[in-house]
Amino acid sequence: MNLENLAEEFARNVAAQTDAIMRGDRRGGNKEAKRYVAAYKKLRDHGEAGRDALSRLLTHSRMDVRVYAATFLLSDRPEQALPVLREAAKSEGLIPFEASQALKYWDEGTWSLEVD
Repeated sequence: MNLENLAEEFARNVAAQTDAIMRGDRRGGNKEAKRYVAAYKKLRDHGEAGRDALSRLLTHSRMDVRVYAATFLLSDRPEQALPVLREAAKSEGLIPFEASQALKYWDEGTWSLEVD
């Protein structure tokens, strides 16, 4: 699978998780989360090229995809991720709350993404 396809898979699964959560399907949401984490790990294994592919999602039409891509890129590319998270955190709802939490931990110096 090429890197663009992996990034698209990440985006599809993030969107599917959000949609599952919004309809109250926790089990379905968890299944989708496992899938986007797996896609992220494959992208991460490709180093800078994988991060480049993931960073293209920072302009995705869906806020949830942008926020999750930014969250996964935050440690490696804060200059790209922080503006996306800051913009999303200005709104209300689940995804803006998640963006604000990532920013809070980043600002505190306690940010850590554990997906190993």
